[in-house]
Amino acid sequence: MKSIYFDLTNSGISGDMLLASLLGLIPDTTQILTYLKDLKKKLKGVSKLEIDLRKVKRMGIETNKLEIIIEESKMHRSPEDLTNALEDYLYEKDFSNQAKEFARKVLSTLFKAEAEVHGNLIENIHLHELSSVDTLIDILGVTKVIDAIGGFGTNFSFYCSEVPLGGGKIKSAHGILPIPAPATVKILEKSNLLLKGGPIETELVTPTGAALLVNLHPIFSEFVPAMNLLKVSYGTGQNEFNAFSNTIRLFYGEMKHLMRSNELHPLSDYVEEVCILETAVDDLSGEILGNFVNILGNEDILDIQIIPSITKKNRPGHVIKIICDPSHSYDFILKTLRELGTLGVRFYSSKRVCIDRKIVNEKIEINGKWYELNFKISFIKKGEKTEVINVKPEFEDLSLISKETSLTVREILFYCQNVIEMLYKNNL
Repeated sequence: MKSIYFDLTNSGISGDMLLASLLGLIPDTTQILTYLKDLKKKLKGVSKLEIDLRKVKRMGIETNKLEIIIEESKMHRSPEDLTNALEDYLYEKDFSNQAKEFARKVLSTLFKAEAEVHGNLIENIHLHELSSVDTLIDILGVTKVIDAIGGFGTNFSFYCSEVPLGGGKIKSAHGILPIPAPATVKILEKSNLLLKGGPIETELVTPTGAALLVNLHPIFSEFVPAMNLLKVSYGTGQNEFNAFSNTIRLFYGEMKHLMRSNELHPLSDYVEEVCILETAVDDLSGEILGNFVNILGNEDILDIQIIPSITKKNRPGHVIKIICDPSHSYDFILKTLRELGTLGVRFYSSKRVCIDRKIVNEKIEINGKWYELNFKISFIKKGEKTEVINVKPEFEDLSLISKETSLTVREILFYCQNVIEMLYKNNL
């Protein structure tokens, strides 16, 4: 099994830096760079586009650096403009189906992050810096190199060190923003990457660099995993610092043994960190406990349980367990202390597997009358395939129909079976 380990200890990551380092893994970069220049024809307003790979020294180490000269007049292109250009390029050049899907996902990740940050629909967002042709250079260049070395095949794995984010502030089209930029944070938000601030006050991770790395789904490793090393490649970005090399290092090699089965398992992409809060009470009425559940039910918790127990003084009591996002743990601990008057709350981090789900609205016919209800479809993505885990009508909708028809919820479920079967087959 081939593998790449991204050592970002002294770099962070940007699109051009990643591309420069990856180009060091192939013997001849001429064709890739020549083809990337064809992007000049894909976007209106690009009058000049030159791309060269040069050797420079950073802290005495020779490293790859992309020299990109762009002259363009149109700086506020729409998502549709970039999407059309990307699709035209993928259609004309030789990319595998997996590579095409990767490039599309990276661009979509950038669009979704911008849309969520600004609260707009994707078609209404203003891309500003991302609208430049160099965004497509980075995405398509990285995609092509990884495709050329077989990186989108099943017998290839990616690892990554901690990701330094930098710090301080950056000037953008929206004014002065804290580092990392909001779009970068949104992209990194639900990834499995291990992040840290610093070590210098500047932007070390760009939105494009983050989107590329996140969509490769690398596994965190503090050190280089066991491999027969085939090549080490270095890449740097446009900025140079006095005490920071700003150099990404790639270890490319053959794994000496297969990765642990759990790291290859499709569920490994669904692992997320959660925080579990616990407290035990033996002096509260059912009314107070019920009210507490109602209060937290309106908050951004993941789950809450109240478990009967016996305390050390042989009193009947309850263990209250709350599962929440780690970023909200102290807020919910404070709320628990205030609402219940308990003296202490235990909290600890844990991992959980939380698979994909979506809601689909459908209709069922009961005695000649049609009723709308929502069905929750849970599923796991396995590469390009989907495994449907469950299709289930929402209980609240079943309950409303039950009141209208005087049928039991169990009876209404019989009328849902054809829709459940249809949704199961259509989502495979």
